[in-house]
Amino acid sequence: MKNNNSMNLTRENEAIQAYLKLLQAKGASAGLLYKRSSLLEQIAVHLADKDLDGSDYRAVVETVMETIPADDWHVTLTALREFYPFWIKDIKAIAALNINPGFDVVPLQWVPLPASLKSLIDSLATEKFEAHETWPIKAYSQALRQAGAEQKLVDARVKLAKILLVRLKDAPEKNHKTFRTAVDQTLPLFNIKHNRRLFLVVIREFYHFWTGNPEASNMVLNDGSGNMLF
Repeated sequence: MKNNNSMNLTRENEAIQAYLKLLQAKGASAGLLYKRSSLLEQIAVHLADKDLDGSDYRAVVETVMETIPADDWHVTLTALREFYPFWIKDIKAIAALNINPGFDVVPLQWVPLPASLKSLIDSLATEKFEAHETWPIKAYSQALRQAGAEQKLVDARVKLAKILLVRLKDAPEKNHKTFRTAVDQTLPLFNIKHNRRLFLVVIREFYHFWTGNPEASNMVLNDGSGNMLF
């Protein structure tokens, strides 16, 4: 049985080597390569014999993330997002990542301040949001209502979006890296998986309003998957 397992890991090991080779070419440090390698070796055991598709990969990610310390969620999810196209041998996606600043070889040093979900929810009662924070919230609320959402649903989703804005308060800059870091480091605060998935659905919608995407209103109430690898 043991030999059979090691044979089945050939596909995963080839993908890991291809991923690490590209990271190294991008200038990743030896320390980062070692950490990514160790993580992906753990993942490989779960991926062996799985179909090369997104649903199996996401299911493995959900299982593995339950074993990861809360402080390490962002770096772990970053690696798992980057590794996916290597695992499924998506040459176009790998090429796109290679051209763009797709690989996180210089990890962001900032993380949100420590907090509990309860403290974040409680803070919303007194939190003062700046104009650049309130306009995406208002636009998101309006889009949800126009899409036919009941007020109770709108309120619940807006609350989750505001939690993320609180997490981003002390971010050094406003970009996709700080947004994603705040999301990844907030996920482990949700002990109930259903609520965690809803948070991910909301955040994926809200991101378009936060970045000022003119098509943002078309993105609401379309995706209920709550995929961690958004």
